[in-house]
Amino acid sequence: MAQDNPPSAPDPILAGYRASIDNIDAALIHMLAERFRITKAVGTYKAEHALPPSDPGREERQIARLRKLAEDAQLDPDFGEKFIRFVIEEVIRHHERAKNGQ
Repeated sequence: MAQDNPPSAPDPILAGYRASIDNIDAALIHMLAERFRITKAVGTYKAEHALPPSDPGREERQIARLRKLAEDAQLDPDFGEKFIRFVIEEVIRHHERAKNGQ
C-alpha cells in the first residue's frame, strides 16, 4: 500500500503563477464573450442585408495579420492560426444560423 505524504505547505511562487493564469483565463473568456457579442451583431446585419455569412478574403487577411502578431509576441503562429480558425468557424456557424432565422 502506498504511503500518503502529508500535505505540504502551499508553494507561494506556484500559487502566484496560478493566480496570474486564472486572471488571464478570466480575461480571455470575457474578451471572447465581447467578441461574440459583436460578431452576433455582424451576423444579424449580414442576414438583414442578404450578405454571405463568411468573407474568405477577410478571413485570410485576419489569419495572416494574427500570425504576424503571434510571431511578434513570441507565440507559435501555427497555434495562433489554429485558435483564430476555430473562432472564425464558430462565428460563421452563428452567421449561418442568423441567415436561416435562428
